Amino acid sequence: MKKNVTAKESQLKDLHFDKGEYSVFDFETTGTSAKTDKVIEIGIVKILKGKIVDTFQSYINPGRQIPYYITTMTGITNADVENAPYFEEVYSSIKDFIGESILVAHNLNFDHSFLKHECLNAELEMIANPAICTLKLAKRLFPHFPSRSLGNLTRTLRIRHRNVHRGLGDATATAKILLHMFNLLKEEHDIESITDLVNFQNIPSGKQYKLIKKKLADDYAAIPDDPGIYFYKNAKEEIIYIGKAKSLKQRVSSYFLSHTPRKTREIVRKADRLGYQVTNTELTALLSEAELIKEMKPKLNTLLKKYSNNYFIRITNNHSFPSVEATTQFDFDENDFYGPYPNRETTTIIKNIIDRTFQLRECGDLEFAKSKRCYLADIARCYAPCADNKILPVYKDELVKVCEFLSGQNQSAIDRLLNRMKDLSSQQKFEDAALVRDTINLIFKQLNKASILSEPINKANVLIEIMGSKKNDYLLLLEGKMFIKDFFADKDNSFDEALESYFNGAIQILKELTAKDLERLKISLSWLVKNKTRIKVHYLKDYNSLDMLASNLLFPKKDVKDYSEIG
Repeated sequence: MKKNVTAKESQLKDLHFDKGEYSVFDFETTGTSAKTDKVIEIGIVKILKGKIVDTFQSYINPGRQIPYYITTMTGITNADVENAPYFEEVYSSIKDFIGESILVAHNLNFDHSFLKHECLNAELEMIANPAICTLKLAKRLFPHFPSRSLGNLTRTLRIRHRNVHRGLGDATATAKILLHMFNLLKEEHDIESITDLVNFQNIPSGKQYKLIKKKLADDYAAIPDDPGIYFYKNAKEEIIYIGKAKSLKQRVSSYFLSHTPRKTREIVRKADRLGYQVTNTELTALLSEAELIKEMKPKLNTLLKKYSNNYFIRITNNHSFPSVEATTQFDFDENDFYGPYPNRETTTIIKNIIDRTFQLRECGDLEFAKSKRCYLADIARCYAPCADNKILPVYKDELVKVCEFLSGQNQSAIDRLLNRMKDLSSQQKFEDAALVRDTINLIFKQLNKASILSEPINKANVLIEIMGSKKNDYLLLLEGKMFIKDFFADKDNSFDEALESYFNGAIQILKELTAKDLERLKISLSWLVKNKTRIKVHYLKDYNSLDMLASNLLFPKKDVKDYSEIG
């Protein structure tokens, strides 16, 4: 679980920071979202041995119109970029200019995210140079400033800022701010090497907890900005606490602030070292945390975390005349569970649609045992199996239609309701017809709130792709048992064997379902229902082979033609 140090990082370790080479860059863009907007200009300023030595500037054709408010703010027009190179056409020049230098930007996350997405969209190799954020440095060096925006820093530090909101103008101002910071870093903070500088920017801003133990401070500096688990160890190398994070760097930094809770201060006080394990996504970090806590029982992990409720529709197959229930309880029993659904309201609405559309019983088992017809049978809303068990074949057919509806096949239910509405209208029962119309509208409104799976969870055979920032996760669900590809917390990682067994028709050889399977499923479903835009569900019945499945994956960084390339 140690960090792999690259050759480039190793070379920088002993180089004095003011002797290094820096490329200060700034993008102008069509908007603020790197996922949906595009770069329209880049400016780069080269610093070498404490002096500005070169500059680079280029318009970039975004392939779309520039919004009017962007033109108003930057002065960049559609005519300026019309004949400019596209990003992929100018990227080689950008890379050549930057070379091996250290990247610098003010609010690095913004510019770096645009650089990353432009490279992803054009299938280009992302620049992997070390990076410095002058905004982060400003928060550490100037905590008393009311704002550390580029404009406020230039005014407060009396740095001339020409061509505001232009790539080269803002990059030049940022470069001058960085050079001003060099003196403070050297004289007031004892920063010597480039490694010290990179680590210094990542120490939490504001009033910090005093890092008395040097090893702990060094370990913190190495924590990456990736999802994963982190663990604190005492002087005996015993793990005393395990946690998970969507961003390890951001989560761990919160431990070293002065206003932390008592338990957090106790963890830092007792810790001697800090370690981490990167995962592909937040979900595998969640699963790792839960399983490692149970296995290692760290002293300071006193309580297992409670996960938010999942909402399901349950078909009570353990009854001769099954009913439909909304529930938050899930287990491996004879019943079928559809879902999970995003919230209680959605689940209740779907249950009400089923009750108004189909003729299954709505009573509980105690009421059913009385064998008496109720008013629902009189208004043709229930087949009254309590009073006539010969109705079983018809009831089973109706149950099949309910299951089809829960699987996303809505047309049959809509056709039934439309015919019912026409009949009521022809009988001039307009109020009743209006209620049926409202039910139809409810069905249409719920189409975008469907559950994750269109099969009962306990019977589904699916592969779930989960998009990660660097690598994807793959979850295999086979009739309730879950397998995770390359999951480090699994001593016996049987993902590949299980997937091959399915396509070989040998699924029956898989082990029995366990409490661990149930716990994994509950944690996973809770996360998946909140992150539906980051997942793709593949129903294995739709594929004839592993290679066919691999060729239809949605999220790989390149075209996958062979199953062995998954992940």
